[in-house]
Amino acid sequence: MTDLIIDATLRETTGKGDARRMRRAGSLPAIIYGGGKPDLAITLNANSIGKKLNVEAFYTSMLSVNVAGKGTETVLLKDTQWDPLLDTAMHLDFMRVSSADSVTVEVPVIVLNYDKCPGDIAGGMLDLVRHVLEVTCRADSIPESVEVDCANLDIGDNIHIEDISLPEGSKVIHEFNYTILNISAPKNHEEESNDDTATDTEVSAEPEA
Repeated sequence: MTDLIIDATLRETTGKGDARRMRRAGSLPAIIYGGGKPDLAITLNANSIGKKLNVEAFYTSMLSVNVAGKGTETVLLKDTQWDPLLDTAMHLDFMRVSSADSVTVEVPVIVLNYDKCPGDIAGGMLDLVRHVLEVTCRADSIPESVEVDCANLDIGDNIHIEDISLPEGSKVIHEFNYTILNISAPKNHEEESNDDTATDTEVSAEPEA
């Protein structure tokens, strides 16, 4: 898959000033670290890597970085620094891995069949509490996403982490059974309920004649 192959060159110099000059010239600074080897400061083509960053699998797959003059490094993307105004990548961190390594990565949560669930048909609202999960698994078996099926959920129902079926060999380490998503009542229904409660309180508070 060409989206998982990256061409890079070694960086001669480092530092914030050098990184700014690189970005102005259409390049992107990055680093490869770990695996018991020295860190490699590298340069990537900003336009090419920008397209790869739009592919979900780029964040959850083993990548091959072809470093000119140094050979190929097998890595995972561990961190991306983004420009808060332009929403473009400013720096990438890659970690060396092998297939059998145990890694922990953020995997997106994908909601299935929400438009078919009783809660949506009744006017309920989906509240996705966790957009990503920290999944621990082998480096060569990272799931692209964690799917959550809402087909049978009604208003007031929720799904917790222990309700999720993960791919074999994957796990989410957690200290409590936290909520992934829930189906809440429509806002106007909540307001009507609050109004009814307030009215009941006012009536019960009236003094006897």
